[in-house]
Formats: sequence, C-alpha cells, structure tokens
Amino acid sequence: MIKKLMSHLGEYKKYAILSPIFVTLESIMEVIIPFLMAYLIDNGINQNDINAIYKIGAILVACAILALILGIISGRYSAKAGAGFARNLRKSMYYNVQNFSFSNIDKFSTASIITRQTTDITYVQMAFQMIIRIAVKMPVMLVFALIMSFAINKELSLIFLIMVPVLGGGLYLIATKAHPLFERTFKMYDHLNERVQENVRGIRVVKSYVTEEKEIDKFKDSSNNIYQNFLKAEKLVALNNPLMQFCMNAVIVLIAWFGGKFIISETLTTGELTSLISYAMQILTALMMLSMVLVMILISRASAERITEILDEESDIKNKENPINEVKDGSIIFENVSFSYVKDKNRTCLKDINIEIKSGETIGIIGGTGSSKTTFVSLIPRLFDATSRKS
Repeated sequence: MIKKLMSHLGEYKKYAILSPIFVTLESIMEVIIPFLMAYLIDNGINQNDINAIYKIGAILVACAILALILGIISGRYSAKAGAGFARNLRKSMYYNVQNFSFSNIDKFSTASIITRQTTDITYVQMAFQMIIRIAVKMPVMLVFALIMSFAINKELSLIFLIMVPVLGGGLYLIATKAHPLFERTFKMYDHLNERVQENVRGIRVVKSYVTEEKEIDKFKDSSNNIYQNFLKAEKLVALNNPLMQFCMNAVIVLIAWFGGKFIISETLTTGELTSLISYAMQILTALMMLSMVLVMILISRASAERITEILDEESDIKNKENPINEVKDGSIIFENVSFSYVKDKNRTCLKDINIEIKSGETIGIIGGTGSSKTTFVSLIPRLFDATSRKS
C-alpha cells in the first residue's frame, strides 16, 4: 500500500527528500543550543568573563537564526511535497474512476468515491507532511539529545531511559485501540454523504411529499453515529496528553531533585543541570510530537487503505482479443444474453434475451416497475457487461 501511494510523488519527490535533510540540520542546531548555554553559564556568567559571554552569546544567536532559516526552508519543501502528493493522488484516482463500469461505481457508491477524493486524501496529505518533517525531526532530536545528556551526566540521563518505555507502551496501547474506531468512522462518513447526496438530488420529491422531517431524522441518525464513534476514538487519543504531561513533569522533578544533590556534592555544575533540563524538555517534546504523528498516522491509515482500493480497482468491462471497435450499420443483436448484478448465473435479472433491432428502427420497451427495462437499455451502450451470452 505504501509503495503504491509513494509512486504518486512524481515530480515532487525532490521536495520530499530535501525537507528531511533541512529538518535534520535544524534539529542538530537546536540540540547544540543547550550545550552552548551550559558553557555560557559555567565559563561566562559564573566566571564573570565578558569576552566569553559575548563570544558564546554570538554563537548562540547564530545557531538560533540558522535553525529558524532551516526550519522555514524545510517547512516550505514539506508543504510543496504534501500538496503535490495529494494533487497526483486525486488525479490518478479521478482517471481510474473514469475507466470504471457502472458495477464498479455501485461497488463503492458515488458518495464514497467523493469522500475518498476529498476527506481521505486530505488526511493522507497531512500525515505525509508530518512524516517527512516532524517524524524525521523528532527522532533526530531525541537521539542527539540523549547522546548529549549522557555526555554531561550518565546517572541523571538514566531517568530518560526509564520514562521512554513507559510512554512508548502507553502510546502503543492507545494506537491499537483507536485505529478500528477511526476505520469504522470513515465508513460512516460514506453513508452520511450518501444520505446528503440523495436528499439534495431528490429535493423536489422530498418537498412534494412533505418528508423533510423524516429526512432530517435520517441525517441526525447518521450524524450521531459518526459523533459517537469519533468521540470514542478521540477519548482514547486524548489520553496521550495527560500521559505525556505526567512523564514530562516526573522527569523534570527527578532531574531537579537528584541534580541539586549532585551540585551540592560538586559533581555537577549549574550550567550542566540547566542543559540537562533543556535536553529533558527536548526529549519529551520529541516524544510528544511523535505521539501526534502517530495519531495522525492512525487516522490516515484507514484513509490510505480506502484510497488504495480505488487505485487498485480494475474495470469489470474488458475487451477480448480482436474486439469490434466499429459498428457498420448500427444494428443491435442480443443472442441468449443474461445479466446479473451480483455476477451469479443463478440470480439473473435478464435471462436468455434474444432480440434484433435493425438500424434506424424504433421500438418500445414496456414492463412493470423492476422488470429490468433500464438494465436492458444499459447493456446496449455497454454500461454493464453481460454475465453470459452466445459466443
């Protein structure tokens, strides 16, 4: 599925590659800043060395400005890659739908196809942009911040290793529980859009028979089902934030507690403690942002599967070898033609139809409601393919 979707990057592939490169450089700059702050405090402020303060301060400002510039560039590239990716997906889906037979369209429904080309692609686009930017930036920041914190003080850095599995395990449980709910909700969106489409298309009939209240009740039921399922999913996802806050506060308290003791015993400087707290914030922020990416991936995973279904669908109408592409006189001949909407020869709505309509001849087709008059006419321009016919 991922390979199928990524093949639609096309001419925007270079932006999808450049964005992670610039965001990696941005992350490195941001990780260097706390280390320089520690050096500034210990060797500049505590030592009353004005030259060191100016020198390190200038480097700090340069790193901050460089990080800002790199962040802006990576943001622009990720936006271009995301928008281009969505554009190509919509184009491919639209072109493939043009090849669908009526049975293919009935399989998905018009409302579902529209939802997949709008809502689903939007979710996939947002997830893609977060993956090439945040999902690259945060692991880089996490790894480098851990390396720098261990270089400063190994004992205090062990606190991070204790909290990471706790947070990771909690996020995994949330993800496994939330995904089925999001998947179910998107199917309900299709049903809701179908309700709206039918109501708007047949608004004259609705008003003529004064059934507005009935249609409103149907809409409320569909909308309420989406609300209830989305609410359940969001309640699970909402647990992510308090879990993050708990881990973040616990880490800061533990670092401050043990760091104070290390300062008293002169095994840790004030600048090093400050940088450790900064690295703690960076590590936990990285985990928080990764959790947001995870939530977005959860939502977009169902959308990606639905998009892939449209892209992989092949038209039921296929030509045999050496097909007839030109009709010389416009005559229509049916010989033992049968048709079934469910592709079952035992459940046909038309069976062994034999008819010959000469070119220019006008005929009338009569029958009761549901006698397959429309189906018969639809077979003539080959909107549907016959289930069986004389070879």
